[in-house]
Amino acid sequence: MIASACRLTVSLLAMFVFSNCTALRSLGPREWVDRDTGHRVVRVSDEAGSRSLYFTQHAFLRDGRLVYSSPSGIRAVDLDSRKTETLVPEKARLIEVGRKFGRVYYRRDRTLLVYDPQTRGRREIATLPPRWNVDAINCDETLAAGTITLTNGSEPARDRKPMDEAAFMKQKGRMMEDRLAKKLPMELFTLDLKTGKVVNRFNRCRDWLNHVQFSPTDPHRLLFCHEGMWHKVTRTWIIRTDGSGLKNIHQRTMPMEIAGHEFWSADGSTVWYDLQTPRSEVFWLAGYHVKTGRRTWHHLERDEWSVHYTISPDGKLFAGDGGGPENVARAKDGKWIYLFRPELAESPPAAVPSKSIRTGVLKSEKLVNLKHHDYSVIEPNAVFSPDGRWIVFCSNKNGEPNIYAVEVAKPAAR
Repeated sequence: MIASACRLTVSLLAMFVFSNCTALRSLGPREWVDRDTGHRVVRVSDEAGSRSLYFTQHAFLRDGRLVYSSPSGIRAVDLDSRKTETLVPEKARLIEVGRKFGRVYYRRDRTLLVYDPQTRGRREIATLPPRWNVDAINCDETLAAGTITLTNGSEPARDRKPMDEAAFMKQKGRMMEDRLAKKLPMELFTLDLKTGKVVNRFNRCRDWLNHVQFSPTDPHRLLFCHEGMWHKVTRTWIIRTDGSGLKNIHQRTMPMEIAGHEFWSADGSTVWYDLQTPRSEVFWLAGYHVKTGRRTWHHLERDEWSVHYTISPDGKLFAGDGGGPENVARAKDGKWIYLFRPELAESPPAAVPSKSIRTGVLKSEKLVNLKHHDYSVIEPNAVFSPDGRWIVFCSNKNGEPNIYAVEVAKPAAR
């Protein structure tokens, strides 16, 4: 019996050691200097399976801390000290951090809630009907905006079952084709964050509406897209919250030209987006100035193309999260976090359809080698920190997803 007890103890101890070693492997190192780039990289999450927000969603508190999702709840981390704090101790869907007050907006099932880091209080805002989805919070934290998917007699009025991200990514192409073909009626809506009441329902159509984003400076201007395979849709649009001012940002100039993954500049003046003329051949980061209509196209090489681009708070730099051979650019050496410095050209190249378009190039610098990252499972979604010192991204390069930050300046240059 004693021998059996000893064997049981040893087995339990071995299981404990194995479990903890596995967790450590999933987390990987806490800090290192990338041997290929010379840039300092830190892991800022301390729980394997943590995820940062989509690159268009504001994720920072007013004190600069990053808010993210983890298996145990919604947390905040200081990028310098890497000290973390649990804000919401339950599994929930993080939506966005408000820009004015730094409140944290999230969903639990159909209920929209807000957490205030100043008071540490939580409040229920509204319970949403089936197939209502909140995507964005405006810059003065008075309105939420999102989409409503209506029924057409064949679609039941119920929420979609959540799908594991890895499974979704593997089926994404087929699912997007199927969803686009359904032509389900949809519309946009706004919700008063104080009362929880619907303010407006507008832009009813049979296009698939997605990626709703408020301007970071105008509380009543929205950016959104017609979702689907990019060569089959007229993708990027802006509109006012009263339903006026609907405008398409980019008109196709050739067959198979694609544009998408749109995002705002930090000052709200410009909509930037990935442009390919045509698909998988010529690559640009294109910008549309909302007030003047001025267009700017910055050229990139194939290996520099990124799934998503982002812009620094001062508008002087861009960053990209790279891409693998399975992505649209079919890059041979594209698995990097990139820093881009824009340079305008004196005259547009022949490939540009109008002389009124300002053109230039993006001079790239590699920051982090992501050769072990699997883009077919999760996308890095790189974003700048509010002070511009860090670029934050999510990666599965060590197994399970974790959140990392790379310092923009090299250690010797700090």
